[in-house]
Amino acid sequence: MSYLEEIQVKNLDHLGIVAGLIDEIGIVKIINNKLGIDVREKISAGTVVKSILINGLGFVSRPLYLFSQFFQDKAIEKLLGERIKPDYLNDDKIGRVMDELYKYGLNDIFIEVVLEVIKKIKIDLKYSHLDSTSFHLDGEYKREEDKEKQEEEKIIKERPIFIKKGYSRDHRPDLKQCVLDLITSQDGDIPLFVRVGDGNESDKAVFGKVLVEFKKQIKFDSIMVCDSALYGQENLQLIQHLKWITRVPMTIKKAKELVQNIEVEEVKDEDKEKRSDLNLESYTWKEEIVTYGGIKQTWLIVLSEKRQKSDLEKLEKQLSQEEKKSQKFLKEIQSEEFEHPQAARYKLKAINKKLRLLEIKEVELIETYSKKKEKIYKMISLIIKKDEEISRKTKEEGKFILATNLVEENKLEASEILITYKNQQSTERGFRFLKDPLFFTDSFFVGKPERIETMLFLMSLCLLIYNLGQRELRNCLKRVKKAINNQVEKVTLRPTLRWIFQCFQGIHYVILNGVKQIVNLTEERRFILSLLPASCQRYYL
Repeated sequence: MSYLEEIQVKNLDHLGIVAGLIDEIGIVKIINNKLGIDVREKISAGTVVKSILINGLGFVSRPLYLFSQFFQDKAIEKLLGERIKPDYLNDDKIGRVMDELYKYGLNDIFIEVVLEVIKKIKIDLKYSHLDSTSFHLDGEYKREEDKEKQEEEKIIKERPIFIKKGYSRDHRPDLKQCVLDLITSQDGDIPLFVRVGDGNESDKAVFGKVLVEFKKQIKFDSIMVCDSALYGQENLQLIQHLKWITRVPMTIKKAKELVQNIEVEEVKDEDKEKRSDLNLESYTWKEEIVTYGGIKQTWLIVLSEKRQKSDLEKLEKQLSQEEKKSQKFLKEIQSEEFEHPQAARYKLKAINKKLRLLEIKEVELIETYSKKKEKIYKMISLIIKKDEEISRKTKEEGKFILATNLVEENKLEASEILITYKNQQSTERGFRFLKDPLFFTDSFFVGKPERIETMLFLMSLCLLIYNLGQRELRNCLKRVKKAINNQVEKVTLRPTLRWIFQCFQGIHYVILNGVKQIVNLTEERRFILSLLPASCQRYYL
């Protein structure tokens, strides 16, 4: 036997970290308990799911139909178990497992995984954040024409989603889409609840129902944080027994009145240092007790100096643009010949609808004659500013209103309400992760809405694994009071897990004359491993 035949070299890289985090949560066991194990199968459903999650966090941007190729040069037996071969992970097997997951209930499985994470790892659940995004899709989908059945199927989760056009967060209104609702913990951005919805569904119509369903599934006392899509009389009645913080839309009459007429309180000298420590030095606010939708609540009217400056600059730019536009309109209407006075005034009215801050006003309507000796009318007009509208917008700039139903019992400090709402980007970070071109969102080649839902379920599990690993790493660095270098060679206590993945490129699993060993495991990599759960370390040490 030649020397080359006695050695095998497989890539391990960062995939051992991913596999270890999956083991730490116990995802394989949960899936196998739910779907069962068929002794005739060469690979269990739980292990197939593990392989999909490893592929998803491999950051190689390969769709699932290239799945087996992904594992050709990887240490598959080390990652998935002895005697498992890449060709076990074929299209048919993956498709069957995806169908079984959907049939069992994606939501039930995800909730059980989340509860296992909460049980094993102490995550602060005081605040949870809800938001939604859309994923655009290509191709035809079997259920997209079943419009009439929507009213018959009352509970959304009892039927597949409808892939159709709707409000696109991706700015692709030309494409069909589906919607993903996501609830995350403020502590570590851990996904707690995931729901896939129809492409044309409205946040305002479903957010209240999503929160009620979430609280039924996961019974803990969390304050729900959401954007203004939640704030409406129907939703407030629906969630009146929950604790919440949300933003008040400026379309509400009471909100308009408050931002126009109320003056935020000036910061006292003794409070300035405290606000600076909280990174709130550019904010001022005032609290008001308001009853809306039959619910007593605290409204926090907030002024952000930075946002006010930006908004005023935008207002000036808008005014300048309207001045140029109105000059063209003025020239157009003054040069036009009208057969009747009503025609001239109708045209003027149509023009003014296109202006917000300025107005073209009629000065005089002159009766004269055209070259053909026909009676005509010409309008003399001028441009005036809408001072009242400009003043109203100037007062509004930089202001927004936050609302909470925690008024007396469990009342929150104004600073805590503001900080908590600013952390609403918790879900936005999750959406950026899911839509990253290096992630496998390009795997939406599947032809059924059921498979789309299952794919988003699997992608959300990837997000959970990634954020959990990142949270654990950062918390451990904080505890040991040590830092590591980031991408630009600066020390940090908050590295991204993606950077850690990059640091682990080039680690190999080598079998030489039957002896198995890990190579290229430097001292720096060993230190990073010491910060991660023992289940991750087992794949390398």
